[in-house]
Amino acid sequence: MSTHQLISILLVDDDPIFRQGLRTLLEFYSNGKLKFNVVGEAACVDQALKLTKEQHQSLVLLDLELPHEDGISALIRFRERGYSGKILVLSAHHEDEWVFRAMQAGARGYVFKDRLANQLCEAISTVIDDRIYLDPDVATSFFRMFHFYAGRCLQAAQSLHLTEREQEVLHWLVQGASNEAIAQNLYVTVATVKAHLTSIFEKLGVTSRTQAIVKALKLGLVSA
Repeated sequence: MSTHQLISILLVDDDPIFRQGLRTLLEFYSNGKLKFNVVGEAACVDQALKLTKEQHQSLVLLDLELPHEDGISALIRFRERGYSGKILVLSAHHEDEWVFRAMQAGARGYVFKDRLANQLCEAISTVIDDRIYLDPDVATSFFRMFHFYAGRCLQAAQSLHLTEREQEVLHWLVQGASNEAIAQNLYVTVATVKAHLTSIFEKLGVTSRTQAIVKALKLGLVSA
């Protein structure tokens, strides 16, 4: 990382006391080589999405327990809105499922809240340096679920009778690609993509792109 790097950060957590604690911790960790600057705070996903358009933050620190929707849905919405910045999850959830789903939905790292004092600075430095941050315990949780879903993915696709092409379309859909981008990647027409999406929605029992993405991730049909 470069000397005197200023890292602008958006805090997304519905607990103002926790956000203040994060600010204090970030101030403590700021030093000559690494400076943290909190450019905004949000208590819900809608506020966070609004702020990401107004600010030019390098990093979002995201809680997974938010009003009206969980952080997994938030990660998906960030991607759908075209947010290309880095997101580091801070969560009280130690369960394998939460870790795996967060990383699969696009998080660049995952830190347990009870370990922030020891890990936050390293986690931020790692993510800003365009690498993935998972401490050994979190990595174990992730790969435990990865191996579980690797087997389940094939079974789920087969049980839903998804064709190979439909799985490819679903993959690009989860990546946040538009119909036009999917068509270009698969060398087919937009009309063909729309036909595949209609079939996918019917097989998944959903009515929108967001619902399809969420269900595909939950079923382990694709990886983010």
